[in-house]
Amino acid sequence: MSEPSDQSDDQFDDIVDAETRDPDLAVIEAGSRTLRTQGGQPQGDPVPSRPEDPELDKALREVETELSTRWGETKLEPSVTRIAALMDVLGEPQRAYPSIHITGTNGKTSTARMIEALLGAFELRTGRYTSPHVQTITERISLDGAPISAERFVETYQDVKPYVELVDAREEYRLSFFEVLTGMAYAAFADAPVDVAVVEVGMGGTWDATNVIDASVAVVTPIDLDHTDRLGGTTAEIAGEKSGIIKQGATVILAQQPVDAAQVLLKKAVEADATVAREGMEFGIVSREVAVGGQLLTLRGLGGEYDGVFLPLHGAYQAHNAAVALAAVEAFFGIGADHARTLDPDTVRRAFAQVASPGRMEIVRSSPTVILDAAHNPHGARATAEGVSEAFGFSRLVGVVSTSGDKDARGLLEAFEPIFAEVVITANSNPRATDVDALAAIAVEVFGEDRVVVEPRLDDAIEAAITLAEEEAEYGGAGVLVTGSIFTVGDARLLLRRG
Repeated sequence: MSEPSDQSDDQFDDIVDAETRDPDLAVIEAGSRTLRTQGGQPQGDPVPSRPEDPELDKALREVETELSTRWGETKLEPSVTRIAALMDVLGEPQRAYPSIHITGTNGKTSTARMIEALLGAFELRTGRYTSPHVQTITERISLDGAPISAERFVETYQDVKPYVELVDAREEYRLSFFEVLTGMAYAAFADAPVDVAVVEVGMGGTWDATNVIDASVAVVTPIDLDHTDRLGGTTAEIAGEKSGIIKQGATVILAQQPVDAAQVLLKKAVEADATVAREGMEFGIVSREVAVGGQLLTLRGLGGEYDGVFLPLHGAYQAHNAAVALAAVEAFFGIGADHARTLDPDTVRRAFAQVASPGRMEIVRSSPTVILDAAHNPHGARATAEGVSEAFGFSRLVGVVSTSGDKDARGLLEAFEPIFAEVVITANSNPRATDVDALAAIAVEVFGEDRVVVEPRLDDAIEAAITLAEEEAEYGGAGVLVTGSIFTVGDARLLLRRG
């Protein structure tokens, strides 16, 4: 395996030593300062930064510390008993508003953001709950299209904490990290109050903590193999778990699915007397053209066609997400069932034109272009590879990859092998990140030794990838793609975009 020449780390280490805050974040922030002159500062960044007020930042960190003592999102006891108990003592806040519930393997967060933008454009107050976060925990709970403030996040936690402790004392297991956050989201939405909640499952559906809502619209994005140790080894088994969000009499919006998964979902819909709308049948994409900064779409909704829709996101998969989101919002408004009409086309166009999805084919630097994408499984990696090839046409693309230990790293690397000239293997700040040497060994088997570089520290990995991308002075046609995990993308975003 080749390695770029060593560079002095003195300045980086000095900054880390001087940091008085969280050690892991100190490393990331120090790297940020070494790369900032290359990356620049974003305008209108939809991802919040840490609070500037030291006292508020301290309070937020105390909440994060308390939450970290609970079961993490990868340790599960498949039951909604505890979250149902919490909802009960909180007064059932999740029943104070209608909701749209989203499950699937990939595309959930982007679809949720599109649904939120559409609902907001029609002057509804929205609450959005998504996971995991890219950089800051407050991203998970949004009101009116923006993450709640750190102050409100802390206040919400303090409000629900006594009830959380009451449930902890009663149950065999304490509420998990994700269960507490879910309770906070539902409470925050009721307190706002919101007109509609857009809720993304954490994992699966049937026993996911979010599944205490009675959503009138259930959305299933494409299902593929992921979390097979918990959800099942086939797409049909996984669909069985995810179909648990389909409630009696709901409308089900189905993205294109593997045949066996579709059969399971349709059977569940029949049992629940639910109305089904299928992508490619009742709704879908009429036409799609690559455009500067995104793509231009004509979408067929449940009520008719919408032309001239500009979506400022790259990749065919995002166009499919847009079709699903539009159908979900139409269903929420009763279009296709109670009303034979379309939504106002101009409002739809305005909503899609303002959609952002941080960490999903997100450009954070130019010359060479650096793209961040949170693909973390083979299905997502294939979609990203196709999207990058279509939208950018790089003559030389270098990958920076760090995966989580429970993911199919080989399948992900194989999906990217055709488009990467070289790959830089590294680590992210998450304790579950795949061991660098183990990941490098897989990369060598997939790419060959001469196409693999190892840089254990992410800031060094990004610098190495930029150097490799520019190696032949192809500034106009060179690019870097940072991918493999939402944690990798979050760390890279801090490195390249923090001011």
